[in-house]
Amino acid sequence: MGAAMRRIHVGNALSAFGLGFTVPYLYVYVAQVRGLGAMTAGLVLAVFAVAALIVLPFAGRAIVRRGPLPVLLATLVLAAIGALSLGLAGSAATVLAAAALLGAGQAVMQPALATMIVDCSSAETRSRAFATQFFLQNLGLGVGGLIGGHLVDTTRVSSFTLLFSIEAAMFLLLAVVMATVRIPHAPRITDAPDSSAKGAWKQLLGNRAMVQLSVLGFVLFFACYGQFESGLSAYGVEAAGISTSALGTALAANTLMIVVAQFAVLKFVERRRRSRVIAGVGLIWAVAWVVAGYAGLGHGSREMATAAFVSTYALFGLGEAMLSPTVAPLVADLAPTGLAGQYNSAFALVKQLALAVGPAVGGPLAASLPAPYIVTFLLFSLGISVLAVRLGRSLTEVQDRPWLAARSRVVARGGATAESVSA
Repeated sequence: MGAAMRRIHVGNALSAFGLGFTVPYLYVYVAQVRGLGAMTAGLVLAVFAVAALIVLPFAGRAIVRRGPLPVLLATLVLAAIGALSLGLAGSAATVLAAAALLGAGQAVMQPALATMIVDCSSAETRSRAFATQFFLQNLGLGVGGLIGGHLVDTTRVSSFTLLFSIEAAMFLLLAVVMATVRIPHAPRITDAPDSSAKGAWKQLLGNRAMVQLSVLGFVLFFACYGQFESGLSAYGVEAAGISTSALGTALAANTLMIVVAQFAVLKFVERRRRSRVIAGVGLIWAVAWVVAGYAGLGHGSREMATAAFVSTYALFGLGEAMLSPTVAPLVADLAPTGLAGQYNSAFALVKQLALAVGPAVGGPLAASLPAPYIVTFLLFSLGISVLAVRLGRSLTEVQDRPWLAARSRVVARGGATAESVSA
């Protein structure tokens, strides 16, 4: 791991640490502490999603033309202003405006940092780099949320202002750290003919494997991440009858599984077909939905229901740990030279769409029809496996099994031909 990659990972941890201070308490802050009501709090969460959907289509082009570092620095300043403004805002209008700034900044950070990881890694080191990023993000969110929980006091607005100020400071500190990163030169769209820039989106949509991966990504995020804090939590409280403290334990189990299992899982998936790994995640999540069904519909004791529900979140965490070194590197490997930023932003846009639709569908369904809810998302999980197998047919051998590229180079240095390697 070079100096640039180490700074990028430190930056990822800092941004997640800052977000952990405020994300769990945003709804309570707007609705209760500021006294703006549940409607305004819901609008704030919607504004985050809308802001992301607006800026992401332009973010990819900016990253491709200017490079990820300048775009990241600009969005970090924007996010810092939004976070600080949110901590000081007292009216509905100012809260919504601040949320739009913070949401836009957060949305662009993800593809910008991902593109920096791509630029600072090779095909054989990329899976480990993205696994490390995911590990540090979850660790930062968990530690930030834990510390924030001890600092917050719903009777004092100043305690929330402190949390948002810390978040803003983390973004600015990240900007300082990132400003010292020296990114290896990577081809930009300005290095290529103008026709390449104009046809970037057309080229992306014409990439069959990327389109299939985007559809698969939507289902992944819709069936898992889009249910964590909406449908699945509503199902746990309404159908399984678990307490809010048990729900917190389940979320902690998810994070703990990722932190503990990430690098053990990485060793397992590094030498396996990416499409098969994703298909395996679909099967693991199908088991998770079966366990969730037992928690709410199995008529067992409350203790058994709680244990099953916590296990559901842990199984989801295991699947996430398998996806982190698989999906993001695959997006990078599908991108033509110089267009990694465009592809990362497009995939981030797919993720945001799934995260916007998932709660809107899952929440009401889980609260009113728990059995159909479980069956629906069990089928979605099995669908992930089917889509992953189909995606594998559209990938080249090196895209599906990236370690072949490194093996080919080693053999080539020894004097063998590419044909002898493939044979």
